[in-house]
Amino acid sequence: MTAEALPGPAEPRRPGALLRAASDAIPPSGLVLLAILSVQVGAGFAKDLFAQLPPSAVVFLRIATGALIMGMIARPRLKGLTRADLAASAAFGLTLGLMNLSFYEALARLPMGIAVAIEFLGPLGVAVAASRRRLDLLWVVLAASGVVLLAPWGTSASRISWAGIAFALVAGACWAGYILLAASVGRRFPGATGLSLAMIISCVLTAPFGITSGGADLLRPELLLIGVGVGLLSSVIPYSIELEALRRMPKRVFGILMSLEPAAAALVGLLVLGEVLQVREWAAIGCVVIASAGATRGSG
Repeated sequence: MTAEALPGPAEPRRPGALLRAASDAIPPSGLVLLAILSVQVGAGFAKDLFAQLPPSAVVFLRIATGALIMGMIARPRLKGLTRADLAASAAFGLTLGLMNLSFYEALARLPMGIAVAIEFLGPLGVAVAASRRRLDLLWVVLAASGVVLLAPWGTSASRISWAGIAFALVAGACWAGYILLAASVGRRFPGATGLSLAMIISCVLTAPFGITSGGADLLRPELLLIGVGVGLLSSVIPYSIELEALRRMPKRVFGILMSLEPAAAALVGLLVLGEVLQVREWAAIGCVVIASAGATRGSG
């Protein structure tokens, strides 16, 4: 046997290739579920952190982490950008920051599953607006019925506050704007550079609120570490997984699977935070999940 025929040592694979091979071994539906779990576990850790840091400070840590990592992955370039491009990025970043601030304020006042269910009215509205079927009015009524079930009508002892509902509705409206602006920014910027620039803008805009409210506690190593973990779980990791899932499955199927987020949030709230929901609250979340899945299935 010649030297050329002798088997040599296996060439080491790069980390990126190993990650791609691992993701290819998981079906796309499994990737979506992993992304959902990552987001909601991150939200659970964020809510647990509210006992030591105000929501605006946690939002700042989350967005700063995402902006730092996304800036290294997809470094935005300002050269050659028009005023319209910069305006779109600024609007995208502002919407992203306001969406996170309002959602975390809702999370501080509502159980996780309920906050996510109400916030989901935003993408539901976008899906219904993209469809011309009359049947979609049924999904709107079903989702609205879920919110009515959640509202604390005629009682002051309910753990569901009107302020929490209002913050969740603002977050939902911002989520709808985020979806529409993402499409516009995606046409103007290559790859993920538009999102990277928007996250940097959002970090700058939320910094005054987060730093003022968090103060010196933001420098505590244990809180800083948890905040970075929230940023990874809530932004960087799910975004990467979702991109890989979208590469391998139809967007409509992806949207239907993402409709499971309110239910996943309720389960994470139960397991991580001990938030036990009533039957009426589970029914309301079920209404939103069904309405979101139905509207997404019918939209283009």
